[in-house]
Amino acid sequence: MANVLYINSSVRTSGSLSRQLSSEFISKWKAAHPADNIVERDLATNPVPHLTEEMMGAFFTPAEQRSAEQAQTVKLSDTLVDEVEAADVIVIGAPMYNFSVPSTLKAYIDHIARAGRTFKYGPTGAEGLLKDKKVVVFTASGGVYSEGPASGFDFLATYLRAVLGFLGITDISFIRAEGVAMGEQAVADTLAKSRKSIDEIVAA
Repeated sequence: MANVLYINSSVRTSGSLSRQLSSEFISKWKAAHPADNIVERDLATNPVPHLTEEMMGAFFTPAEQRSAEQAQTVKLSDTLVDEVEAADVIVIGAPMYNFSVPSTLKAYIDHIARAGRTFKYGPTGAEGLLKDKKVVVFTASGGVYSEGPASGFDFLATYLRAVLGFLGITDISFIRAEGVAMGEQAVADTLAKSRKSIDEIVAA
């Protein structure tokens, strides 16, 4: 039995291809792995707060020295980190907004990138502490950014690879619904390609 963490960050609760495809993935995963535990977190309907000075102060205060107020301040972040630590597979719905991730997903990552919890510094530098996890990212974009002249604008994939890699996660697959503003055939083609990728990952 594996633990699967399913995170959605699209602000659209309907008409979102990242939601649609990631939901299809979860449904097929459940069918193939009925004993697995699925934890869902929707950052649009239940967003996490952006970092504040008080939060940062609480993060860097040893747990045994935190005030009651500081302990309450880090409670949500601790819960989010606990979920990530427990997950064997992490599924992220991350549409491209202005060439990068939604701000809700960035805020979420700010809560789970915690020194001493998900990474640490040692004599040789930083070490990610989230090992042996698989991440599948579902992203959607109006244009094509995985290749071609606009590839330099893809700060979504480069950011997620960098930050997740920093935390110790290197097994990352991107399933892209791209070029969806380029006509009905482009949408049909990218959905077919995405669904083929879903089947391959689920069956692996």
